[in-house]
Amino acid sequence: MSKDFSPDHLDVAAFAKAGALLEGQDPLSMYERLQQEAQAPVQDAAVVTWSAEGEHVAEMGGAGHIWLHLQADCSVPMVCQRCLEVAEIALHAERSFRFVKDEATAEVLDDEAEEDLLAISKDFNLRELIEDELLMELPLVPMHEVCPAVVPMASSDEDFEQAVTEKTNPFAVLAGLRKNGGQD
Repeated sequence: MSKDFSPDHLDVAAFAKAGALLEGQDPLSMYERLQQEAQAPVQDAAVVTWSAEGEHVAEMGGAGHIWLHLQADCSVPMVCQRCLEVAEIALHAERSFRFVKDEATAEVLDDEAEEDLLAISKDFNLRELIEDELLMELPLVPMHEVCPAVVPMASSDEDFEQAVTEKTNPFAVLAGLRKNGGQD
């Protein structure tokens, strides 16, 4: 008996108990919040590639544990903060989630659990989770691994250079005041 699962309306418990696998390749434009982080126009060919696998781990005398293993990859155009050119920033998220019966249980268990906990749902939006995980992978300061152009690391402002060379030593000024103070 085969059951089709939808990433937009996923029955997590049934998905995990079936040990099912979902895979997809969506246009980046489907992920609005992720696309808003792009600092350059997103190409039509930009895609988010993902896979999700459900797992039910049996437990003696209990209902067992519901797991979702997620992996997602994409590339987002951002402005390199070193050379100020567009850089395609590769994002990779790989995480496992254990589902519990409700938000209150997740909150209570969150401090002691090493894994990420989510409340179980019969109408879970997997794409929102994918987007959340990829958003967390965005770098604080996007940069090329190696910038395509040589980045000038020196100041080209003549006034700046002149101000640095004309600056007098503060200790020399104090020494002059001391000498002048004794003669006046």
